[in-house]
Formats: sequence, structure tokens, C-alpha cells
Amino acid sequence: MSLISRLSARLQNHPKRVVFPEGSDPRIIQAARQFANKKLGIPILVGDRQRIKVTAARLNVKLDDIRIIEPERSDELKSYAEKLASIQRYGNTNLQGDPAALALNPNYFACMMVATAGADALISGATTHAASGLRTILQTMPRQAGVETVSSMQILESEEAKFGVDGVLFLADCGVIPEPTAEQLADIAITTAALAGHLTNTVPKVAMLAYSTHAANPRLSSVQRVQSATELARRKARELGIACDIDGEMQADAALNPFAAEAKEVSGSVAGKASVLIFPDLNAGNIASKMAQHIADIPAYGQILTGLERPAAEISRGASAHDIFGTAVIVAAQAVDKSYLYPLRKDGPAA
Repeated sequence: MSLISRLSARLQNHPKRVVFPEGSDPRIIQAARQFANKKLGIPILVGDRQRIKVTAARLNVKLDDIRIIEPERSDELKSYAEKLASIQRYGNTNLQGDPAALALNPNYFACMMVATAGADALISGATTHAASGLRTILQTMPRQAGVETVSSMQILESEEAKFGVDGVLFLADCGVIPEPTAEQLADIAITTAALAGHLTNTVPKVAMLAYSTHAANPRLSSVQRVQSATELARRKARELGIACDIDGEMQADAALNPFAAEAKEVSGSVAGKASVLIFPDLNAGNIASKMAQHIADIPAYGQILTGLERPAAEISRGASAHDIFGTAVIVAAQAVDKSYLYPLRKDGPAA
């Protein structure tokens, strides 16, 4: 059973509200219909009601059990504007523009819904440049305690369970931080590991990737940075109580392939068994994830944002309705407390 199928089955017992600020996009409407059909929660489409209805009719999609919100007609508009004004006045981000006008913007409105518990998770990016949608999220959504860095995670899932957790790999950072410092890489590692553990109920095996493996005296500063990040991540994981195994620096083949790890004399719990891959920079992460998707034709979900208090995803403008539905399942499952998502049974943890 795929990760999306497993999480969907559990969500039926703990349905969530997922808000889409680009509510009139045909792919969003189709994904919302699938989410509602499977009884995973309430999809919330933000946008012009008439335009959404016309698009849905053209697609022959019924809008039953799908909520539509027009910001200008919402009872929450005033309180969201006040919240944005407070962020503008006292927050650490540079929020440009009149709060009342910003609250009418579907992206800001949707972020305020999640930030104030009016929705459980957010998916944006279907029709906007990543930088634009991401900026709104970073300006309005609080960070996780003990974490300074917001990054993104891509989930790849192969039908052949030859790597990761039954064929599921978690890749980061593939969309946010161009040249992370050692401290940022450590944050990326632990937040990705925490979410991977939440979604799979396993102890993540985290590989901090580089072009070398356990170099004794690395000359390149990029490798030194990964080595430093590995130690920082291990320490921070212990401090925050995040169960995971972390090793690095490590080449990708030694991280994923047991034979390669053995041939290169790389030992440890992560070698050849990694389920979380942390890339040294955005170039490496973005290129690798896109090559895997298009050359190996592996389904991908995300980008899932990590380091935030509440679940959010910034999807690609090229995402299909299937991709969007899968991402909606993931962020909705992220909003379920792990003790409910994977309740303990008398004979041990739920599978």
C-alpha cells in the first residue's frame, strides 16, 4: 500500500480542513473533489464563487462537501486585517501594504485562516511564482519552537520498495534556501526527519549528502560545512527529542545502496538504508528531485514546508491534480497528532 493510501485510511478517522487560496484552478477543484470524496476532511476553496462554480461545471465536478470562501464576504475579514496589522507593527518580517487590502488577497487570507486555526493546513503555488507564495507564508506563519530555518521537503515514492521506507524517500531542501549554512543544514535535517517520522511511524535514517564520504581532511569548505552540520544536527535532535539516525558527509550511492556502502566500507545504521536525504545546497536538491521525477518517472509530492508551526505546502505550477491531492493528504496527516495517526495497540505500535 502506498504512503498516500496509508495516510488516507488514517485521515478518514481524523479528517482535516485544507485551504487552497487558488480555488478556481481546475486542478485544485479536481483535487478538492477527490479529497472530499474519500472523506478525508473539508477542502476550502478561496476565490470568486461564481468563477469556481463555472469551472467546476465545465469539469463536471460537484461541489458538495467543498467549502467556498470569498474574502470580501467573509465575517473574518476584519479580524484577519487586524492580525496582519499586528504582524506589520510588531512582527520580525517586513509586511508591505495596507493590512485591509492584504487581507483581501487570497494568499494572505488563506494563511490567516491556518495561523488562526480556521483551517488545519494550506496548499498554495498552483498559479503563482514560488517566491511570491512562499513570501506570504514566511511573513505570516509562526516557526516551530527551537527552529530558526524554514525549508522544503519533496517526497518521492516508487512502487519498487528498493530504497527509503518501502520506496518512500524524503528529500530536502529542494525549494527554499539557496546556500544553507551549517546551522541551517542542521535545522533542515531535523525538521525533515521529524516530519518523515511523523508520516511513516519509523525512525528516519538521515544522510547528509556530499560528493565524498567521511573525508578525513576535506579541503573544500562545502564538505566541511556538511560535516559540521552533521554534528550540529545530531546534537539538536537530542536536545529537541527527535528520534532519528544521522550520518554524514556521505555520497548518495553509499546512502541508498547497501552494496555500494559495503564496497566503500561505509558502516552504520544509515549506510545503504537512508530514508531522508539532505542536500548540501538548493542546486543539488532541486536538480536531483526533478531528475528523479522525469527520468525515473517517480511520483513526487511537495514542496512540503518544514520548520513551521502549522502544515503548509508550496506546490509547483506544473503540478497535476493527482500531485495536489497527494500533497493535500500529506499536509492533512501532518496536522494529525502522531498519537492519533499511529495509535498504540496492546500488542505494540500500529503499523
